[in-house]
Amino acid sequence: MPDLLLELFCEEIPARMQRRAAEDLKKLVTDGLKVGGLSHDGARAFATPRRLSLVVTGVPARSPDIRDERKGPRVGAPDKAVEGFLRGAGLSSVDQAEVHSDPKKGDFYVAVVEKPGQASQDLVANVVPDAVRKFPWPKSMRWGAASAEAGALRWVRPLQSVLCTFGPETEEPVVVDMDIDGLKSANVTYGHRFHAPEPIKVRRFDDYVPSLEAAHVVLDSDRRRDIILHDARDLALAQGLELVEDAGLLEEVAGLVEWPVVLIGSFDEEFLELPDEVIQTTIRSHQKCFVLRDPKRKTLANRFVPVSNLAATDGGKAIVAGNERVVRARLSDAKFFWETDLKVPLEDRLASLADVVFHEKLGNQKDRVDRIAALARDLAPAVGADPELAGRAARLAKADLNSEMVGEFPELQGLMGRYYAQAQGEDPAIATAIEDHYKPQGPADRVPNESTAIAVALADKLDMLVGFWAIGEKPTGSKDPYALRRAALGVIRIILANDLRLSLMPFLVQAQRRAWGDMLTTRGEQILEDIPYFGEGAGRNALDEISRIVDSAKNAVLGSVGELLPTLDWEARPLRDLMGFFADRLKVHLRDEGARHDLIDAVFALDGQDDLLMVVKRVEALAGLLDSADGENLLAGYRRAVNILRIEEKKDGRAYEGAPDAGRLIEKPETDLAAAIAEAKSQTDVAIAAEDFPTAMAALAKLRAPVDVFFDEILVNAEDAGLRENRLKLLSEIRDVTRSVADFSKIDG
Repeated sequence: MPDLLLELFCEEIPARMQRRAAEDLKKLVTDGLKVGGLSHDGARAFATPRRLSLVVTGVPARSPDIRDERKGPRVGAPDKAVEGFLRGAGLSSVDQAEVHSDPKKGDFYVAVVEKPGQASQDLVANVVPDAVRKFPWPKSMRWGAASAEAGALRWVRPLQSVLCTFGPETEEPVVVDMDIDGLKSANVTYGHRFHAPEPIKVRRFDDYVPSLEAAHVVLDSDRRRDIILHDARDLALAQGLELVEDAGLLEEVAGLVEWPVVLIGSFDEEFLELPDEVIQTTIRSHQKCFVLRDPKRKTLANRFVPVSNLAATDGGKAIVAGNERVVRARLSDAKFFWETDLKVPLEDRLASLADVVFHEKLGNQKDRVDRIAALARDLAPAVGADPELAGRAARLAKADLNSEMVGEFPELQGLMGRYYAQAQGEDPAIATAIEDHYKPQGPADRVPNESTAIAVALADKLDMLVGFWAIGEKPTGSKDPYALRRAALGVIRIILANDLRLSLMPFLVQAQRRAWGDMLTTRGEQILEDIPYFGEGAGRNALDEISRIVDSAKNAVLGSVGELLPTLDWEARPLRDLMGFFADRLKVHLRDEGARHDLIDAVFALDGQDDLLMVVKRVEALAGLLDSADGENLLAGYRRAVNILRIEEKKDGRAYEGAPDAGRLIEKPETDLAAAIAEAKSQTDVAIAAEDFPTAMAALAKLRAPVDVFFDEILVNAEDAGLRENRLKLLSEIRDVTRSVADFSKIDG
């Protein structure tokens, strides 16, 4: 069957866009072929710095003929119904429709629409220009005289040529004739910008790839990555060194070159006095070069690896020399930043944080540092940390934000704070906490495991979440500009990875009070606009009272606000909402580990579930119960009991609560069930108090047999009203005893 070869050649495709662009091209074209009725065996897309290429294999020569029968109204139906049917089917007269008979429904009209197949190359000639015009570049441009016209083509950079051929292996492929904004398609591509800029005629993919290779273009980005990686490793090994691998940089560099040539350069040893991360970031950021490590000293060597886009006649000496000049200048700047920063103690940098805005509604970084420090001290005993160390670490954690080095390389925040803390003789736990309080920043990032760092990391993330929740800036859909999902997941991972017993709500309350106190102090009544949880009446009156407190005693504002807030109903509203957000993030986290989201809902539905570690342990124990036959049948019995209760309570307009009258339990299945419930309740209470959730689940599992017997032998809705009420209360006991471990109504299935 024929194959389709397509290449869109332009001046430049930014490295960060290439992989996505290749996938977009494949999807747009193959989806267009599918709409036209063309199937295919496979498709592969490629990207280089100057071209997007696509090969689609196994495309039929023609699209199939289509015969579509559309059933219409019955014969004799109203004229409007018939007219609508004819219009929808594209018929001008009812005489063009067929009449079919149905033994039950009688005669009805049928429109037979026949659409002959089309040559595939004609379909391709429509699909490709449409795909080019719809291409979803993150950024695009117009160019030339046509750019002033409405509807002018937009592309990432000026499109220069279009190659498109179609045909089977046994025949000469044809050029698919198309015009894209004045560019006529052809069977011509171009090689390397410097090594082989001349036009190259190609027929199909089988000669396209080797033709490009001969013209110094490696089409496959994965192959370019492999060439760079292996050549860099070999060069390092020849120097007795090892490559510091960087997957992100490797992807970027592979997108910058069509013909990768790996070289090696050096810089003055005096720069090795800088922290390794500073050297690596400087060379990576400014020159897109890899660094090398001395395997014996476990520190960086004064060597780096640039990747050229051409095979220079001098073996790359001039290219290396140029890179060395730039690296030397950039490392000199970094050395100046380092030495300048070391002259200013972190403590002395705190005052200037007042000039750094955290968020226009949440104040400056100094206010935030004060809140984090107070919260870190509160958290410290709960995580096994020293409150003074935690408070000190939190105060210094953001001090490097206005350092020269972080100003140049924001990605080094925290890390540079650690180096500066070590240089000025801070406690090692403080230095570690300064670096680790930002972690984890992604699913693959490590989690803080030292108690002081844990306290500061939790305080940082909880303050952020509470603050943005207070002003209503919550994630929506795919939008999360403040990375609040990442912050919540970070809290979850820190707690679970370190087996922390931590009730979150008391700390969230303290964080919220401090945040609102700062907002009131700095902006007074504007808080009404910033906090969506205030309403008319009580909320506004509360604000008036708080404002008077602020005006009369600003130095005591937090204490005064802390005394007032517990009396207000709206204080807990954003925090309940935030705990729901934690539940959603926990579901995502546990789902990746195979847990059921409905079991998390069942546990979180219980009041006061703010200890995430205990939530997880309950979920694990509940999953174990439901995986057993006893648990499955108990769930069925629970649902039967709840359904009966729901119906009868709705009918009677009352809830059947409270213990049943033991004197009215006249049948053995009733007495057996009541005794089993009492025993299960006693055992679950003891087990839950001891946080032994498997034992609590095992106690519930024992209810399976008496529940089954009860429903098999007892009529709940007895004629005797008192007996009926007593039995309904017994069913209510089943509901109550299961709620001691989870809300079974939230469980799916």
